[in-house]
Amino acid sequence: MNAIAKSFLSPGRRRLVELMQRVNFGRIEGLLVRCGEPVFDNATPPRVVLEVKFGADNGPRPEAAITDFALKQQVIDLFAYLDRFREARIEALTVKHGLPFGMHIEAEV
Repeated sequence: MNAIAKSFLSPGRRRLVELMQRVNFGRIEGLLVRCGEPVFDNATPPRVVLEVKFGADNGPRPEAAITDFALKQQVIDLFAYLDRFREARIEALTVKHGLPFGMHIEAEV
């Protein structure tokens, strides 16, 4: 399988990857998906809930400073679901180590 680079993503998907890297541990809630693309507009901004671990580094992922890199399989899987559901609302996207771990999504099946 060929690697997919961050630079090949649409602006909305790139922004979601960057948001997950900044969250590192936590949840992104209420993110709308239109035509398979995450929507970041002022009318419907997603809510971010951070998980704070005492005695640990709670900052963004070090990769957040890198302009381009190959996407991990978890990110590719997330975008495959967005392509599949097309029009949806991600109720909660759990993020661990800056990567999508699981999600609750409201969509027509």
